[in-house]
Amino acid sequence: MVKSKKSSGIFERMLNWTEKAGNALPHPATLFALFAFAVLVFSAIGYALGWEVIHPGTKETITPVNLLSHDGIHRILLEMVDNFTGFAPLGIVLVAMLGIGIAEQSGLINAIIRSLVLNSPKRLLTFVLVFTGILSNVASDVGYILLIPLAGVIFIAVGRHPIAGMAAAFAGVSGGFSANLVLGTVDPLLAGLSQEAARILDPSYTVNPTANYYFMVVSTLIIAVTGTFITEKIVEPRLGTYTGKLDVKESSFDKLSKKEKKGLRMALVVMIVIIGITLIGIIPPDGFFRGQDGTLLNSPLIRGVVAMLFITAGATGLAYGFTTGTFKNDSDVMNGMAASMKTLATYLVLVFFAAQFVAYFKWSNLGIILAVKGAGLLMSADIGLIPLMILFILLSASINMLMGSASAKWAILAPIFIPMFMIMGYSPELSQVVYRIGDSVTNVISPMMSFFALIIAFVQKYEPKSGIGTIIATMVPYSIAFLVVWILLLVAWLLIGLPLGPDAGIHYLLAK
Repeated sequence: MVKSKKSSGIFERMLNWTEKAGNALPHPATLFALFAFAVLVFSAIGYALGWEVIHPGTKETITPVNLLSHDGIHRILLEMVDNFTGFAPLGIVLVAMLGIGIAEQSGLINAIIRSLVLNSPKRLLTFVLVFTGILSNVASDVGYILLIPLAGVIFIAVGRHPIAGMAAAFAGVSGGFSANLVLGTVDPLLAGLSQEAARILDPSYTVNPTANYYFMVVSTLIIAVTGTFITEKIVEPRLGTYTGKLDVKESSFDKLSKKEKKGLRMALVVMIVIIGITLIGIIPPDGFFRGQDGTLLNSPLIRGVVAMLFITAGATGLAYGFTTGTFKNDSDVMNGMAASMKTLATYLVLVFFAAQFVAYFKWSNLGIILAVKGAGLLMSADIGLIPLMILFILLSASINMLMGSASAKWAILAPIFIPMFMIMGYSPELSQVVYRIGDSVTNVISPMMSFFALIIAFVQKYEPKSGIGTIIATMVPYSIAFLVVWILLLVAWLLIGLPLGPDAGIHYLLAK
């Protein structure tokens, strides 16, 4: 457990209790194994009791799949390896870490951090981390892999608690998932699902990827400021002073030598070349980096951002390493990549059991059944717009604790709520933005979030005894604060009647 100052209030004592209770649980890998076993048991119970729901999209009757049956046991045995190797975040993390390993072992990342720490105003450091975390969402999962561990190193370099730095970055990357200044890959994905749901009622309705853009832009600044406040006024004081052992590379922040500056210049040249090639590929309408439909959102540049991260980190790391002499031959480079893999040992163990749990939960249909049942309860409430939207946020936030994928949850909820709200006079764009708020605020405390196991591994680097309880207790203040400020922003938006995006109003007039 992290060392904290003496409790000074009820809320802090609650967080300390949450941390102790959470860390008293078994090892996170064991916990995921127990969750997986529980899914097997409940799948059999639900099947025996005849649980069922009507899927709102396909109108099919959904019943639990008994995973303790003859076929279920066969599937468990035959697909165990595929569950592990096919777990979505695993390949992303491994490929990205290979490139980052080159940059890290060359000394490039250390030099960049030292330059950043020595030249950036320390008063703005927290805000910059949260804000950068929010913006990183446009580049898929890079924020989880690169920014969060980097934030810990930066904080420790300026004499602050590393977990506070990682918490600030995590809050921006994950808690601020529905805020940004630019469109990301999730925007057209959710818009497509919203459009299909809207056409259940209005066959000609179109939902654009920019449906929530205005709201997202305003949310970016508000979430960044809120995350900064929570970090500096609640999280960091609770963590106290970090007393752990420092890595020599992380604690050494002398000014850059001439050789290091030359290495940075060479790395910058390589970066400029990569940016130049990228611009050549995206500026022309028929550029080689554009998607088949000519857009950037569906282009290999966006969809293959992890590969671009590997290439960029690897190339700049090579330029820096061979310029400074850190790398003398190819063996040094390969050893650097291997060293980065060693740091993922704990993560790999966690992922194995987490992958089985997620797969069993999906196979059993329990996630769909719980989601539809919860949605039904909300539909039965005959209340006004603002209370209804707040309840929808809370429902989305609760379901997010059970299902990690934003698109999977929206595929279930959109066919229910979008037609219902349209009949009531509210636009599909409003339904979507309300869903996105709920889907974001509990990301940071949901063990079902794909990268939760990786966050545990990052924190354990500084506090080896940390567990799920440490992460949840640290992130609960962000979750609560983001929920409150986002609800207040939504209420103000609804009262003023502002558009949510270009040609995306709040109300919908049902054609007669």
